[in-house]
Amino acid sequence: METITSVSQMQEFVLAARQQGKIIGFVPTMGYLHQGHFSLMEEGRKCCDLLVLSIFVNPTQFGQGEDFDSYPRDLSRDSKLAASAGVDVIFAPTPEQMYPDGCDTNVHVAKLTENLCGASRPGHFDGVTTVVSKLFNIVQPHKAFFGMKDFQQLAVIKKMVNDLNMTVDVIGMPIVREKDGLAMSSRNTYLTANLRQQGLSLVDSIRKVIARAQAGEKCASVLITMAKQRIAQEPDAVVDYIQICHDQTLKDVACVDEHSVILLAVRFGLTRLIDNHYVLREL
Repeated sequence: METITSVSQMQEFVLAARQQGKIIGFVPTMGYLHQGHFSLMEEGRKCCDLLVLSIFVNPTQFGQGEDFDSYPRDLSRDSKLAASAGVDVIFAPTPEQMYPDGCDTNVHVAKLTENLCGASRPGHFDGVTTVVSKLFNIVQPHKAFFGMKDFQQLAVIKKMVNDLNMTVDVIGMPIVREKDGLAMSSRNTYLTANLRQQGLSLVDSIRKVIARAQAGEKCASVLITMAKQRIAQEPDAVVDYIQICHDQTLKDVACVDEHSVILLAVRFGLTRLIDNHYVLREL
């Protein structure tokens, strides 16, 4: 496995691979790898000739007061894990490589970014779409793999790729959960044992909403209220949002159907957890 930190070297490497006819798979991450990332790498390894993993904690998608400085970083650890998953190349650029002096261009996706995390974290998705478009231009992948835990992010990236006629195939992979149901996240490392236990209220509320919907309740506001009541039982929970949206438009719905997704963002102490699931599908 090779580690590349230079944009120009990475571009030269993938150009040579493409000239050899290799199918390039790409897993963009901010590092501190977990089993959720492994599911993406394993899928990329199955269907691609060359697997590239990027590790870059992107400063432009963090807002003021968010956890950019404290976000977990351990390139040595991640390198060992990536090698065990069959990664061929790690691209680990510095912020100076990704954003040299004079870099004034941003990529903005409208509409899909106006709700949910886009409303509660202004500017976040401009940072995401800008860095992902840059990574796509650098790595030139045929296929890119993203987790569905970041449901809105996946929808926004797919929209960007379609609107800008990018040739990469964006593949969403299911949420990977701990044995107790907690959605895997690098930020889970922030949680104390007590806060982690409280964090299970997200998946518990999703289960309750699914059960109620399958029993015949189709009113989104009733289901949302039920989820909020469950979260409110936790002493340290502060709800950012709990909404039920259409899976394509990400607009709030009044009545649930097969396109309806419940999306939650809740803070436990200083740690913000997100989760989601289709309302009418088994968890």
